[in-house]
Parts: sequence; C-alpha cells; structure tokens
Amino acid sequence: MLFPRMQFFKALFFLFALSVFGVASLAQEVGLASHAKPQEALKSQKKPDSTVVHDDILARATPENISVVITISSQRVHLKVGPEIAIDAPVSTGRRAGWTPKGDFVIVQKQVNHRSTLYGSFVSAEGRTIRSGANSRTDVPPEGASFVGSPMKWFMRLGSHVQDYTTFGMHAGILPGYPASHGCIRLPERVARLIFEKAKIGTPVVILE
Repeated sequence: MLFPRMQFFKALFFLFALSVFGVASLAQEVGLASHAKPQEALKSQKKPDSTVVHDDILARATPENISVVITISSQRVHLKVGPEIAIDAPVSTGRRAGWTPKGDFVIVQKQVNHRSTLYGSFVSAEGRTIRSGANSRTDVPPEGASFVGSPMKWFMRLGSHVQDYTTFGMHAGILPGYPASHGCIRLPERVARLIFEKAKIGTPVVILE
C-alpha cells in the first residue's frame, strides 16, 4: 500500500535527520532524550568551598590568644586571634534544634583519629559493612557482626570546664550545606586540622544561635 503523501515526507525527514545528526541528537530534537542526567549532575556537583583563611592573622595565632566562635543560624565557624578573624568557614551542626547546645565551652580533649562510640556501622568478621547508620546504644548487631564507630578526625571534645566530659565536640566531617549532625560541629578537614594544631586544652569555644 502506498503511504499518504504526508507520511511519506515525515518518513523521509526522519531518515535524513537520523543520518545527519545521529540517534542521540535526534532523540533530543524530538524530546525523547531523558532529562534525568542534567538534574543528577547538578545534585552531585560538589559545593564550592567558602572557607576564608587570613594567613597573616593566622600566623600570629598561639594557644594562648585564640578562641572559636560557632554560629548555628549562619552555619559558620570563626577562629579568632584576639579580636581578629583568622578563619571563616562553613560548619554543619545538629540536624534538630537543641542537638548542638549553645553557650560557653572549652576544649577538654583532643584526639587526631577519634571514632564515635555511639554512631557507626555493623561490620562482619571479614570487614564487610552489614549496616550503616547504627546506634551502639539502641541497635542490636547482627550475628557475628561488631560495631565500628564513625571516624571523627581531628576531634576536639567540648565541655563547660576542663574536667567536664560531654558527648559532643568539633571534628572533620561531611558538610552538606545545612545542619546534619547528631550534635557535633562538623568542620572542613583543613579547618579542623588548623584549629586542632593551634588549640590547647582550655581554648574557649562559644556557640551562638
């Protein structure tokens, strides 16, 4: 059966476009290509690092003249040398209101390669992660598995005084751009290291709303 004239010209155009532009290009032209890839690429795009380090001020930092100020509402941390800001960087605090306490604290413990005793994963004897996001207090490990705490590198525990022992502190961690922790203050790794190196037991830390 002969094609009607309109169908014939449509088929002819399709074959011509296919030969010139290729299947992928043609699919985009007629709206058949998936729009998921650009969106996925946007979601996975790494957030720009908004950390600012004033090297000339940081060079004057000593364990005796520094302090740390964390502001929950702006999700920022300032390392101060006297009244001057040496580092201005993003943080991620507790994902629920009140999980990161506000007030005046001091650093009461420092540990380079600390691991959480509360949050982590259940791992098999062979080292395979069976379940992530586990809570050592409330979750029961599968048979043969053990609890491994989440890494909290450059950990600086905070307390109201030097002898106070709390369950939160500052450490290097993932910063998604909003409050996401269980209460600790997550820092960019470079910033966590710099503060860790400059601070001492007793360095004052103020957490503001």
